[in-house]
Amino acid sequence: MIVNADLHIHSCFSRATSKKMVIDVIAPQAKLKGLQLVGTGDGLHGKWLKIIEESTIPAGDGIYSKDGCDFIITAEVEDNKRVHHLLILPSIEIAYELREKFVSINKDNDGRPSLRMNGAEIMDITHDHDGLIGPAHAFTPWTSMYKTFDSYLDCYGKKPDFLELGLSADTKMADMIKELEDIPFLTNSDAHSPWPHRLGREFNQIEMDEVSFSSLKNIFKRKKIKANYGMDPRLGKYHLTACSKCYHIINPKKAIEMKMKCPECSKIIKKGVDYRISEIATWNKPHHPYHRPPYIHILPLAEIIAMTYSKGVTTKYVQNIWEVLIQEFGNEIEVMINTPLAEIKSIDKKIAHSIEGFRNKTLIMIPGGGGKYGEIKFPEKNLDKYFSKKRKININ
Repeated sequence: MIVNADLHIHSCFSRATSKKMVIDVIAPQAKLKGLQLVGTGDGLHGKWLKIIEESTIPAGDGIYSKDGCDFIITAEVEDNKRVHHLLILPSIEIAYELREKFVSINKDNDGRPSLRMNGAEIMDITHDHDGLIGPAHAFTPWTSMYKTFDSYLDCYGKKPDFLELGLSADTKMADMIKELEDIPFLTNSDAHSPWPHRLGREFNQIEMDEVSFSSLKNIFKRKKIKANYGMDPRLGKYHLTACSKCYHIINPKKAIEMKMKCPECSKIIKKGVDYRISEIATWNKPHHPYHRPPYIHILPLAEIIAMTYSKGVTTKYVQNIWEVLIQEFGNEIEVMINTPLAEIKSIDKKIAHSIEGFRNKTLIMIPGGGGKYGEIKFPEKNLDKYFSKKRKININ
């Protein structure tokens, strides 16, 4: 069976996360998005584990179900060098055991605990309990493996089970690094709210004999992910080198010369993912290994609607159109990828035109950086006015 899986989200117990991030809300929203398997996130937090137990029904081999949506126990942890790691665990029972094994600075204060351990120690304990581990958002400039290290060997001492690309990178970028040739890539949303413009904004398409932890582990071992779906990396918050306060984008070499101090506001400049990858790249173009699946760019439907009608993503106007399309065609992924344009046009001609632009790759991507998401524009918009008045960009 083909399964759409988002394996990295957070619960209501993580900082800066919606209080709506509970199983009873996540499950129906995941179905509307088109996801069949979702990571629970925050799988080392005691109160969250209790909610998972109370809200789901065990469905065999590490799977917990709620209203037709399957969950698998996952967690994100921070090590003693502020590197973030994604854990995928065999069961709730194992999650409780790991809570006692890991030495945490802030146990149960945050769904994303800080551990008094390095990456190798966290990996060894996770593997001792049959879990899976890899770097979360591996290239971002705040808390990633490649922000701190030039090689995964410096972090773990051995090969991780997978690598999560993050929103600001894609396969084309990561496959310029030779040491990643033998590692499967994951694309996950890292969602902090359950709404479909966040949940499943990146996901993995996998073919499973059955939905189970063992099956997922075997897929990683055999590197049999069918496809990665993710945002165009230019839309990520850290794609280009930019100021973390005023978001002024600047040439990374100039930023280094200025000791990463913004010339506009004197605040810290964060190195872009594109430049960081160029620093550690083996080749100047991607070398895709035989097992690497296609990477398919996708956008949240609500953002397409909001852009079309110049409305806010969460406004009632946008949500009403979104609901009509979902009711007609089943789920968001189906609308964005598979539904014939003629059928969408019968509902809303403008939205059909926008989705056609997305599918044909004719939309303009204005890159993000410094913590500000990139933006999408129609080709006919006055971009000169946008660049001159809304956002300063100094690539040269």
